[in-house]
Amino acid sequence: MNARIIGSGDRTMVLAHGFGGDQTVWDKVLPVLSESFKILVFDWLFSGAVKDQTLYDPFKYTSFEPFAEDLILLMEEMRSGSSDRPVIFVGHSMSGMIGCAASVKRPELFERLVLIAASP
Repeated sequence: MNARIIGSGDRTMVLAHGFGGDQTVWDKVLPVLSESFKILVFDWLFSGAVKDQTLYDPFKYTSFEPFAEDLILLMEEMRSGSSDRPVIFVGHSMSGMIGCAASVKRPELFERLVLIAASP
């Protein structure tokens, strides 16, 4: 998922791009946000930025739930060895709804949800 952490800070912010994009949509805001936060950015498996396109299974990803599970696993993996504080999740388009689904499953992982033009 090309996950990377940028910046430093006591709090973590997760930036999740929408359908048809990749993590580069956050490039203009990363310098400012990374001054105050540890930022986790990644690419969903459907993104063209993910080199191994066999990782995306169109039969598995027919709802938000499998994406929410991927998000939870990614957040747990990136949390290991670091702060157990909940994150601020920023989701654009379909990622907003994925964040909502993940926060229902694992509310302790999320401090806030910021939804940008979230899908209905």
